Amino acid sequence: MKILVTGGAGFIGSHLCEKLVAQKHEVISLDNYFTGKEENHIKGVKYIKGETKDIEEHIKEVPDMIYHLGEYSRISVSFEDVNLVWRLNIIGTLGVLEFCRKNNVRLLYAGSSTKFGDSIGGRTESPYAWSKANNTELVNNYGRWFNLPHVITYFYNVYGGREMTDGKYATLIGIFTRKHKNKESLSVVRPGTQQRAFTYINDIIDGLILAGEKGSGDGYCIGSEKTYSIMEIAKLFGGEIEMLPEKKGDRMSSTIDLSKMNELGWSAKHSIEDHIKSITQN
Repeated sequence: MKILVTGGAGFIGSHLCEKLVAQKHEVISLDNYFTGKEENHIKGVKYIKGETKDIEEHIKEVPDMIYHLGEYSRISVSFEDVNLVWRLNIIGTLGVLEFCRKNNVRLLYAGSSTKFGDSIGGRTESPYAWSKANNTELVNNYGRWFNLPHVITYFYNVYGGREMTDGKYATLIGIFTRKHKNKESLSVVRPGTQQRAFTYINDIIDGLILAGEKGSGDGYCIGSEKTYSIMEIAKLFGGEIEMLPEKKGDRMSSTIDLSKMNELGWSAKHSIEDHIKSITQN
């Protein structure tokens, strides 16, 4: 197949490109390099620099399928980046949907598990969560309005190789890994009891490809069954812990329904505890 991956130079996107190339697909990446990096490039992938809102200008070869991962994807800092969230998530995803509609391209959309968080579904707790929840509705509506073939997946706290360890867009496990190696105290946002399902990148990619091939419609949650509090994760790393003030939009828990992925034959095979041991014991 000819497959387009938006955000193909990012953490998750680069791993997806790598697996798709290994499966002998023709892979194109469209990335604006907001968090993507050239060092994440995979041999055999055609890389195009540009924003998804301009997809029609950049993509002249109609793919068989699009994996749409190229969006803004952080909760707390989205309060500072409202205009960016709007451009990359709302305008950008509309561009991708219109491209798919006009060319009858199957779409896999990477939704956000924040939709299933606290309060009123977690969907209005941050600009990021709101944009992602609204996009899932829009993707579903495009399927209903225009018979657009689509599948919507949800990731749960992805960790592993190529994750960001520095800067305001770094992941929790990436930050803890860097601080542990530098013998710095680990910063835990109060109250520390926030529950998360940490999921290894290889499990995420296996689930993404399976959903892309066999899934249809909404509700494909890709995550580990077991959850941990942020404090439990910090203690697994060991060392000193520094408590930080609570942050807006930080959810205390999230629900995960793995039934649709389990029906496809998927389950998480890796453990965050084993991953942390591989870091702390080296």
